[in-house]
Amino acid sequence: MEPETTVSPLTPIPTHRRPFHFSDAFTLWASLGVGLLVLQAGALLVPGLGFGTAMATILLGSAIGVVLLALVGVVGSDTGVATMAALRPSLGIRGSLLPTIANIVQLVGWGTFEIIVMRDSAHAIAQQLGTFSHPVLWTLIWGTLATLLAFGGPLLVVRKFLKRWGIWLVYAATIWLTIQLITRYDLTTIVNHRGTGELTFGIGIDLVIAMPLSWLPLIADYTRFGRSARQMFWGTALGYFLANVWFYALGAAYALVLESGDFIRSILLTSGGLFALVVILLDETDNAFADIYSAAVSTGNIVPQLATAWLAIGYGVVCTVLALLVPIGQYEAFLLLIGSLFAPLFGVVLVDHFIIRKRAIDPTALDQQNGMYWYLLGWNWTGLLAWVIGVGTFQFVTRMLPEVGATLPALFVSGLVYWVIARVRLMQPLPVGKQRG
Repeated sequence: MEPETTVSPLTPIPTHRRPFHFSDAFTLWASLGVGLLVLQAGALLVPGLGFGTAMATILLGSAIGVVLLALVGVVGSDTGVATMAALRPSLGIRGSLLPTIANIVQLVGWGTFEIIVMRDSAHAIAQQLGTFSHPVLWTLIWGTLATLLAFGGPLLVVRKFLKRWGIWLVYAATIWLTIQLITRYDLTTIVNHRGTGELTFGIGIDLVIAMPLSWLPLIADYTRFGRSARQMFWGTALGYFLANVWFYALGAAYALVLESGDFIRSILLTSGGLFALVVILLDETDNAFADIYSAAVSTGNIVPQLATAWLAIGYGVVCTVLALLVPIGQYEAFLLLIGSLFAPLFGVVLVDHFIIRKRAIDPTALDQQNGMYWYLLGWNWTGLLAWVIGVGTFQFVTRMLPEVGATLPALFVSGLVYWVIARVRLMQPLPVGKQRG
């Protein structure tokens, strides 16, 4: 019986039931870092930035983003519980419900976007081949496939699909797209391309960081299956860094040499690009799987009695229906909105877990009313206040200092505010019989 389909997200998974090692984490996050959406995000960096500057933002933003992502992954392996449940020590049992609701909404949005991108790409491929194709049919196919994977759970996806053959096909296709770029276009022209100045370096960093940060609210859903925090950290960091840098760079480079506004279709028209994109398209389903599965797991932080597997079916249906009805919208604005909510939140969580608690929490108290993490009627107002200040910082910097970039200042400010208030509280004597939360 697989633990991801039978254990509540609030129930710590014992170490002896955790099967993931370094290779599992590396494979999962190297695969999740590959995708058509990442190509499109890389294309957003140019021509506003020159290619050299864009590469600098890709390398720096990816390094910062994956370290933050891997550190939150360590929280999952330390506690053995899902991400939203791991927020309870920082925000309180009831306080954690606020980001949980926001996370479910954004995961449904991401799942919908993934299905839309897969539908549009498959439709373009079918048209290129001259075969019958209909967007509704493709929406149902990709939505169903992603939903079935989410129903099966991460152990099935990682060990039966990705490690055996999926990741090898994906990187073979990635290498082929890279070879096509190198052999068909003038690399000197790409490398020497100067930016138009419409995008600042700081905003470029934010756009790159936004991709790994979009996984912060769900990474512990998977690293809770890891036997070693060290292996989960390095597997996640190295796997995602490799994929993020590679695909952001490919997206930026192809955007500079392809003139058509339809980015994916333009790559399809390059010789050999068809095979590569078909394989990457198949891999894209694991991104949609992760969004749908984690929406189900996150719901367990609100109603732990509901079965994760059946919730995954429900969210898969919701994402598929939305993909039939909703246009893809303003993608850049969506990425920045995610950063404004979750970057400062995890500034609080990282400071709380690593500095204040020194990685020591009591997972058995996560669902105890009037217990260690109940605080004031279930709300840790220190964490919530620091989070709100961080979100406010993000919005202020975005509007008043756009050239700086808002993600890192917001994360730093929220963490600093939480640390200062927590230190003041720790210096105050407690009434007899009380425990610090």
